[in-house]
Amino acid sequence: MTPSWLSWTADLLVVGGLLVITLGVVGFARMPDVYNKLHAASKTVVFGVAALLAASVATLDAALIARAALVAAFLVLTAPVSAHAVARTAYERGEPSRTPRSVDENPRRRAGG
Repeated sequence: MTPSWLSWTADLLVVGGLLVITLGVVGFARMPDVYNKLHAASKTVVFGVAALLAASVATLDAALIARAALVAAFLVLTAPVSAHAVARTAYERGEPSRTPRSVDENPRRRAGG
């Protein structure tokens, strides 16, 4: 049986994780280009899943903690890698950055090659 303050802590962590992930969705919808959208999505996945993992630890259920840890490890490893792959493909296809004052420091891109 979990103490009541621990249940409340788990509930608050779940709500906090869901709020962080929801902010990521809003950021994804509002950002101007693919690079910013990927940044918003991948960062909030990592932080939201961390809060949900902490919530599972607060339940003191070993099976739930193990499953949540596996899901969290998968997402923490794959979200940044997939975001990098999508951003690199967008960059190689010439997708422009619509961020004010953004600088492309690739010498091949500046030389026109």
